[in-house]
Amino acid sequence: MQTQSAKNGSDSPVQTNGVTNGVHDEDERKISPISSIAEKRTSEDIVRIIGQHLLTMGLTKSAETLMHESGCRMDHPVAAKFRSHVMNGDWGKAHTDLQELKDLLENPDSLIEMQFLLLEQKYLELLEDGKVIDALSTLRYELTPLNHKTSRVHQLSAFIMCSTAEQVREQASWNGKESRIQLMEQLQQFLPPSVMLPPRRLDALLKQAIDWQTERCPYHNSKLESELSLVVDHVCTKDSFPSTTLQVLNDHSDEVWFCRFSPDGTKLATGSKDQTVIIWDVHPTELKLTHRKTIDGHQYGASYLTWSPDSNYLLVCGPEDTPELWVYNSTSGDLQIKIAPGPEDSLTSAAWHPDSRRFVAGGTRGQFYLCDLDGNVLDSWEGVRVQSLGYRQDGKTVLAADTHNRIRGYVFATQNSDHNILKEEYAIMSFTVDTSDRLALLNVATQGVHLWDLEDRCLVRKFQGVTQGFYTIHSCFGGLNQNFIASGSEDNKVYIWHIKKERPIAVLCGHSRTVNCVSWNPTRPEMLVSVSDDGTIRLWGPAAPQSPSSQHSNGTRN
Repeated sequence: MQTQSAKNGSDSPVQTNGVTNGVHDEDERKISPISSIAEKRTSEDIVRIIGQHLLTMGLTKSAETLMHESGCRMDHPVAAKFRSHVMNGDWGKAHTDLQELKDLLENPDSLIEMQFLLLEQKYLELLEDGKVIDALSTLRYELTPLNHKTSRVHQLSAFIMCSTAEQVREQASWNGKESRIQLMEQLQQFLPPSVMLPPRRLDALLKQAIDWQTERCPYHNSKLESELSLVVDHVCTKDSFPSTTLQVLNDHSDEVWFCRFSPDGTKLATGSKDQTVIIWDVHPTELKLTHRKTIDGHQYGASYLTWSPDSNYLLVCGPEDTPELWVYNSTSGDLQIKIAPGPEDSLTSAAWHPDSRRFVAGGTRGQFYLCDLDGNVLDSWEGVRVQSLGYRQDGKTVLAADTHNRIRGYVFATQNSDHNILKEEYAIMSFTVDTSDRLALLNVATQGVHLWDLEDRCLVRKFQGVTQGFYTIHSCFGGLNQNFIASGSEDNKVYIWHIKKERPIAVLCGHSRTVNCVSWNPTRPEMLVSVSDDGTIRLWGPAAPQSPSSQHSNGTRN
C-alpha cells in the first residue's frame, strides 16, 4: 500500500494563501451551512432526549430549565398539552388534544386505539375513586360506542362489582393513577418522533450502544450486567473465557466418544469405548465435576448420549453394530427401559420429543422408530439410513441426517410426510440445533463445521481451522445466548468461534489424540467439556476460577 505524504492533493499541511489541506476557505464556507444545520439538528435531538429523560426521572423543573435555556422544544405544542393533560388526569382536555393531533398520526387507524386507552384509564380511575355512576356512564356512552376491543369492554364492565379501590387494582392488574406514566408511554408509540419522542428514548439508545459493544466483544460470555458500564468501552479479556484446563478426569479406561451436559446444567454424562457411561455432578460455584455413578454393560461401547428435555432421563446408543439402546433414570442411574426391535437393527442415534415422554431412534441400516418411555414402538419409518437425529420444538417434525448428505424433515401424523431441508456435497457426520430452533450446526466429512439456517434453508457460514476427516465429531452451540460454537478436531485440539466470525477466537490444546465431542454447560456459560480418544475428559473454564478452592477430581491441573 502506498503512503500519501499530503492530504487532499496538498503538498503540505501548512495553511497558505487561504488553502488548508487542499480545500479553499471559500469552499469551506459553501459546505459549512449544511454541516451546521446537521449539527444543530443533532444537538436539538440530544437536548430533547435528555429533557425527556429528566421528565422520566421526575425532574420536571430541570427539564423545563433545559428547554428554556437551549431554546429547543421537546414536543409539538399540542403533544406537550396532551402529555400534561394525561398526566393530570384531565380526560376531557386530553380528548380535545387528541382530535387536534389526529392529522399528525402516521396511521389514522391509531386514533381509535388511543381514544380507547384514554377512556379505559378514565373509567378505572373513576372506579378507584368510588364514582361508580360516572364510571358506568363512561362505559356506556364513551367506551362502548367505539365498537373497539369488545372483549376488553366486557372485562372492564365486570370491575363495576369491586367494592374497594384495592379490589379494582387487583382485578384489573392495574397500578392506579401511577399507571398514567405507562399510559403515556403507550400513547407515545402512536405519534411520530417529530411530534413526540418515543418513550424512554435515551434508555433505548444506551441499550443499543451497550448491545453493540457486547456484540463486537469476541469474548463476551457473562450474564452480569454490573460488568457493563456507560463510562468506558466494554472489552472482555480472554482470561474470563473457558480456555484454561480446570480438570482432567481419567475414570474411563479407553477412548471417550461422547459428552453432554444435562439441560438443567447440573450433570454431565460421558460415554466410552470401555462399555461404560459415567454421570458426573456439576459444582457450578467451584467449577468442577465429581463422579456420581458409573453404568456399565454396553457391549459395543457408548457412542451417543442424549438427555430428556426435563433432565430426568439419559438415553444411550452404541456404535454402528449396536442393535439396542438404553434409557436410564438420571438421578438413580437405574435402567428405565431397554429397546431392541430386532437383531438386524442398528440404533446409533436418537432424539427426545419436547415432552420428555417420547423419542426417536435410528441408524444406518434403514430403520427409524418412534418410541415411548414404556418401551413401546409407536411408529416407524422404513428405508431411512440415519446418521444423526434431532427434534424440532413443534414436537411434530424430526430432523434426520441421512447417508445421501441431506437433512430431511419427517412428520409423524395420521398421514406421515417428509421433505428436504438441506443438502451438503459431503457426508454429514453429525448435527445439532440451537435453542432458537432455527440454526443447525453440521460436522461435514473432509469439510469441517458448517452453520445452516433451517428456515431460509441456506448455508450461513463455514468455520475455519478445524481438521475433519471421516471420524464422527460432535460440535455444539454454547456460551452466553449461544453466541459461540465449539468443536473437537482430528488435530487433537478444541476450536471455539464466535457465531458471527469464521476464524476461531480460541484454540485449546491439551488432548493428545482426536477430540471426539465437546459440550457447553447450558446454564453456566463459563464451563466447557471435551472428550478424546486419549481416554480423558477435560473441563475448561476461565483462567481465574470463581473459587480458589476449585480442585481437580481424579486428575491434575495444567
